Amino acid sequence: MLLVQLRYNFRVYPTPDQQVELAKAFGCARVVFNDGLRLRQAAREAGEKYISDAELSRRVITEAKLTPKRAWLGEVSAVVLQQALADLNTAYHNFFVSITGKRKGRKLAPPRFRSRKDNRQAIRFTKNSRFRVLDSGRLRLPKIGDLSVRWSRTLPSAPSSVAIIRDAAGRYFASFVVQTTDETLPPVDSEVGIDLGLAHFAVLSDGTKVPAPRFLRRAARKLRKLQKNLSRKQRGSQNRKKAVVKVALAHARVADTRRDWQHKLSTSIVRDNQAIYVEDLCVAGLGRTRLAKSVHDAGWASFTDMLEYKAARYGRTFGRIDRFAPTSQTCSACGRIDGPKPLHVRSWTCLCGAVHDRDINAAINVLAAGQADNSNDRGAQVRPASVPAPRREAVTHPDAARSARSVEGISVLSGGEDANGPGRAPCSAA
Repeated sequence: MLLVQLRYNFRVYPTPDQQVELAKAFGCARVVFNDGLRLRQAAREAGEKYISDAELSRRVITEAKLTPKRAWLGEVSAVVLQQALADLNTAYHNFFVSITGKRKGRKLAPPRFRSRKDNRQAIRFTKNSRFRVLDSGRLRLPKIGDLSVRWSRTLPSAPSSVAIIRDAAGRYFASFVVQTTDETLPPVDSEVGIDLGLAHFAVLSDGTKVPAPRFLRRAARKLRKLQKNLSRKQRGSQNRKKAVVKVALAHARVADTRRDWQHKLSTSIVRDNQAIYVEDLCVAGLGRTRLAKSVHDAGWASFTDMLEYKAARYGRTFGRIDRFAPTSQTCSACGRIDGPKPLHVRSWTCLCGAVHDRDINAAINVLAAGQADNSNDRGAQVRPASVPAPRREAVTHPDAARSARSVEGISVLSGGEDANGPGRAPCSAA
């Protein structure tokens, strides 16, 4: 059985006193992170060797607590400070493997200093901090107290860590990491290729077209009004701070609704198909074009990530085909490449006589390319290895369900199934 790590995210409601303690913890974690980064940068500029993780912890936590300048670090849990340094060490590791070519994807920049003005603040507690969920349903955290949690489901196993997150809208979340086994779904015969686009969010190789919901466009009028109101507030005033929160909350609702919708669609596709293939789109490149707003509103990257981890967990095959494959130019009937076509051409006729809908034809070609790539010598199902829970994922809380709207083209989930997929409640992590 494949072991998977899942994140379950729940809304928490700290009291005013607990919010003060959380603010202290956020600040202390940020200071330790920045102190560690500053020491390593100074060592590099002085030509000294890289400071080890243990040495760094001793200097910026243990010894720093004994100085008048950093004595207040003792007011928060030591685990919070250690996890802040763990984040710094992870950032350095990712940077090093990126510049050496061992990490796929674009090159990463070195770690940057954290700011108190960052919209998102987070701290993390591990098992050795002795956090626990009480019988009353409250979450007990060291030096913070018992937080009220709005539970929407039960945890499948004891959590190995919990992150407390404060987002730009001032909302607090508890993000639990749990380990569980995969839940293989009954096998089915169908396989599907998916062509992602803007006119239709997704076109499947079976001819199904999923309309683009355009969540950001729908909320544009309200956002415009809120942003205009914000621009009229005096900088530094309390009214401006309130207006900033209102704008952030409106954006958060758009993001929550989009994630909820994508989870429903991805769960439906994974449940109904044994293999799913998508094109490996360069979203970052498309985000620099005149279509940037629509591209970011669509959220293709998060949707394909959902398909990938759900396929891994539920025993399905998932594959990405080459982004340069001419799926829109190739006739799915005879294989002839007809050449580039402008976007306004939505249907075309091949010399072999086949008449194609541009998007359905592309989805059929995506399916064919994925099946060809998957037909290796072993003939085995290609599934990704077990990986840690993603650091940034969807948020599971009732606000998302309330703000979600009905969408055409998505089959209804089976009774009792959550919007985030069977047994899954991903989240944002520290």
